[in-house]
Amino acid sequence: MPLAYIDVVLPLALPPLTFSVDGERVPVPGMQVVVRLGRRKLYAGIVWQVRDSRPDLRTIRSVESVEGDAPVVPDYQLRLWAWIADYYMCTVGEVMKAAVPARLKPGGFTREELDAAAYAPRVVPCYALDPAIGSEQRLHEAFESLRRAPRQHAALIDFVERAGADALFRTAVPRPALKADATILRALTDKHILACYLDGSLPDSLTLAGSLALSGPDAPAVPLPDLSAAQRQALAEVDEAFREKDAVLLHGVTGSGKTELYITLIARALAEGRDVLYLLPEIALTAQLIDRLRRYFGARTLVYHSRFTDTRRAACYEEVRRGAPGRLVVGARSALFLPFRQLGLVIVDEEHEGSFKQAEPPPRYHARDCALVLARLCGAPALLGSATPSLESYSNALAGKYGLVELTERYGGAVLPRVVVADTLRAARRGERVSHFTRALLDRLDATLGAGRQAILFQNRRGFSPFVECGTCGWTAGCPHCNVTLTYHKAERSLRCHYCGYTMPVPALCPSCGRDDLQPRGFGTEKIEEELSGLFPSARIARLDSDTSRGVGSFERIVADFGAGRTDILVGTQMVTKGFDFGRVSLVGILNADNLLNYPDFRAVERAFQLMMQVAGRAGRRAEPGEVVIQTAQPGHPAIAHIRAGDYGAMARAQLAERRAFLYPPYYRLVGLTCRHRDKALLWRAAAELARLARPVFGRRLLGPDAPPVDRVRGEYIVTFLLKIEREQSLAEARRLLAAMIAQVNALPDFRYVSILPDVDPQ
Repeated sequence: MPLAYIDVVLPLALPPLTFSVDGERVPVPGMQVVVRLGRRKLYAGIVWQVRDSRPDLRTIRSVESVEGDAPVVPDYQLRLWAWIADYYMCTVGEVMKAAVPARLKPGGFTREELDAAAYAPRVVPCYALDPAIGSEQRLHEAFESLRRAPRQHAALIDFVERAGADALFRTAVPRPALKADATILRALTDKHILACYLDGSLPDSLTLAGSLALSGPDAPAVPLPDLSAAQRQALAEVDEAFREKDAVLLHGVTGSGKTELYITLIARALAEGRDVLYLLPEIALTAQLIDRLRRYFGARTLVYHSRFTDTRRAACYEEVRRGAPGRLVVGARSALFLPFRQLGLVIVDEEHEGSFKQAEPPPRYHARDCALVLARLCGAPALLGSATPSLESYSNALAGKYGLVELTERYGGAVLPRVVVADTLRAARRGERVSHFTRALLDRLDATLGAGRQAILFQNRRGFSPFVECGTCGWTAGCPHCNVTLTYHKAERSLRCHYCGYTMPVPALCPSCGRDDLQPRGFGTEKIEEELSGLFPSARIARLDSDTSRGVGSFERIVADFGAGRTDILVGTQMVTKGFDFGRVSLVGILNADNLLNYPDFRAVERAFQLMMQVAGRAGRRAEPGEVVIQTAQPGHPAIAHIRAGDYGAMARAQLAERRAFLYPPYYRLVGLTCRHRDKALLWRAAAELARLARPVFGRRLLGPDAPPVDRVRGEYIVTFLLKIEREQSLAEARRLLAAMIAQVNALPDFRYVSILPDVDPQ
């Protein structure tokens, strides 16, 4: 019997491996096969390619089985995987690990273990009116017969409400959507009032209520939003730009109504039976937006992100793969890899956000850039939206690579908030500072609360204080595994490392000198919350950061309370800066702008501007104007002036001039290298060897080796390099040379266990 040869991708840090397969059933690329690796372990892999001839290998194992009859991963996704692996210097196996839900790539030492780990669609009972209830008259008689069974009567009313009056006799309702318990539903089926089906075996005459598998261009659940004149003009410009460009940057000020434009474009694509991918930086922070989209597009809206359980992610993946096109997928980074049937539009909202970049583990991809590649592979237009675009995207728009559309006025007649700069040093000299608050901020807080309005205070550091220090000898608590101080969390009376999670109780006495003189230094959101409670005892204050939002439903509860007016002041980290639209917020306070401006990174000013403008945009989003108070010791800093004027263009021009002068993006491409090992001396020797190989090739383009500010994390020491490549030079060739040098260093016996991790376009 003839054999065929296929390359298979496995969810491991490996390139595709070659296997043989029975020539009578040769799988096509994208299909799933089960293979054995090593002596015992079985893996479900994806066929990468079918070879024309036998490769020059001594032994080739045969596949254990071919799973299914159709590809699990479409061809365009395989091409996206290949691009990501090449561009971000990782293996295709690492891309597969990130792209395919765990339940769809099971493994095990036996076939039984593999099958047990694999995804199996959950069978959901569904209820419809029994065929005997074929008319309104019969249904009325059924209700009359249940007069003496009030619980059954209520259950039938609930069913009718869930099924909907318009299609009552053609609709089946999933069991989880019904309030009645199993005993009541069984009684109704025994009486032939309801009939029970499994969702995979519904008669053709029935449609599942709330099903995502919609057929035809369903109308939105509610009318589409009315666009202002400025929005209609912007929409016309977007349409015009899409005629010439594959990608368009929508630069709209905070509160300008970019979402209304997105909704209009989404409705068009869905009406044509095409899928839409709507990428958000952090899905957990956008509950308001998702609820709004569901009001417009109902069951067509599917949410997907990595915080779902493995089973739920697999179900979503299969729903997209098997269902009819014409759905809206709202998701974070990983939604890029869903197997869309017919992708017609890609939207990347808040495209400037750094959280679109995957840091660990590989692939270290940027979802915005990958979304542009995905859109191009599918022939779909891509829309990037932001009030404060990244300088890379803005530069591409100015250069004509992207279309550029600007929306400069707020929706509904709202005006941009007035920005007040409070000089913290001057306030301290004049006695106008109370703890961490200037009098300018406190007076406005008092007025805001007196008017029954709400305020948001932003401090980009959680915990009570960044560290504790002995006032006598200067001892500070440090993490035993990382080269950082431990953050003080007063509510827990603990010191915690925000890198590795190490926690210890606060010592009663200084471990160094034995004195009772340990004092918190600096301030975080927890301390701000405590001090506000003393200054405004009648105010209702809540804190939103990763500490308070850790519990199940806690984030939603905090946000819902603030949205409903049950909270007066919301204190938080970056969580409070994006995705929120609260009509009663009239004041925003930025407590420590210097912490953002003085961060040691070439993107510090850009990110400080973006963050402060985003949080400022939470104020005055309705008819009543808002105010923003920025506390800083550098009131003359150019970025503060640009924020005060709301002048993104001036900030961009100044920063682009600096980037050009100092050889940074968008004029140069960057590749970062992170070397890690537990033996510090060995690590530096390996770094020196890598520098010896790379310096003759890259010359002054290579910076390092250097120790970063935090040079030990989780017990491993860290050394970094930074490679700068001119736009005119080939980044692909630089990546190829760099990969060869890394392999050469790791091939040396002393350095084989030194991790050398490349990061293309580091953030």
